[in-house]
Amino acid sequence: MIYVVTAFLWLSICLYIILGGADFGAGIVELFTHKKARRKTEQIMYESIAPVWEANHMWLIIAIVILFVGFPGIYTTLSTYLHIPLVLMLLGIIARGTAFTFRHYDAVKDDWQILYTQIFYYASLLTPFFLGLIAASTVSKSINPDATDFLSLYIFSWLNWFGAAVGLFTVSLCAYLASIFSLRETKDKLDLTLMIRKSKQTMIFVVVTGILVFITAYLSDIPLLMWVFSKPLGITAVVLATLALGLIFYCMRERKLMPVRVLAGFQMIMILVAATYQHYPDIILLGNGSHLSLLDEAAAPKAISALAWALMLGSLFILPFLFYLMASFSKQRR
Repeated sequence: MIYVVTAFLWLSICLYIILGGADFGAGIVELFTHKKARRKTEQIMYESIAPVWEANHMWLIIAIVILFVGFPGIYTTLSTYLHIPLVLMLLGIIARGTAFTFRHYDAVKDDWQILYTQIFYYASLLTPFFLGLIAASTVSKSINPDATDFLSLYIFSWLNWFGAAVGLFTVSLCAYLASIFSLRETKDKLDLTLMIRKSKQTMIFVVVTGILVFITAYLSDIPLLMWVFSKPLGITAVVLATLALGLIFYCMRERKLMPVRVLAGFQMIMILVAATYQHYPDIILLGNGSHLSLLDEAAAPKAISALAWALMLGSLFILPFLFYLMASFSKQRR
């Protein structure tokens, strides 16, 4: 049952990166759009994230519940040493969702809309940045339980150059997903041309920030190159992600937009595989030389079994209704 729970944890994180990432990316793309085209971009992005913007944080909640119930030691470590970026990320999620709701559904349209829009923009930008910082902290050995001062325990455990690079990379991935997902929501050739141009721009940002991640990893003595390229699975994942990028370029050139979302989602899966498989089942690498493993830190077998059955039975209810939600919004837009 432990492998069932682990699979659901990995799946929930993967779906949150894809769906939640596209959600955050909508605000990022709009923020970095010229003011003259911002209104049009807003309409396209709204159509793109409408089916999932209320549901995508479900995957984050599931991941947190799995850690809390199934791996309490790992949950405690994360919530203790990374409580500052975790709180900032959660505040960003709340602020962004609130601003999005008032921005679109407020009965009174006045100057407050400007404030709602700014909150939506910068919460969309900063939330995935802190998510990237948290992810980087789990593998950079920056969390050192043996440290004795506040800065080392609670600040430098996440605030470092490698974490900042991964944060920027996460922001770039979110913008990339949003621009790719929005291609099918365009109404005419001019809108499609605009979003294809944005998709290509975000691809460049992903490549640049990805290179920055490897540079900062090298400077920080983090064996990221070895993790990704030392085994066939990592090399295969990178090659497949690159091939998917080429196919996306081809689909955009030929205006065949049906496969682009699937290909972009597949790329995110391959990136996650390349980044995590090497040190599995170790989920947190600590600065004192130890690590926290999903197998060693698991809760009692009965708790893991109950959690696994709850996840399997719950998925029978959650997934069909999620697909129904997406299908309903798709029909409304036709």
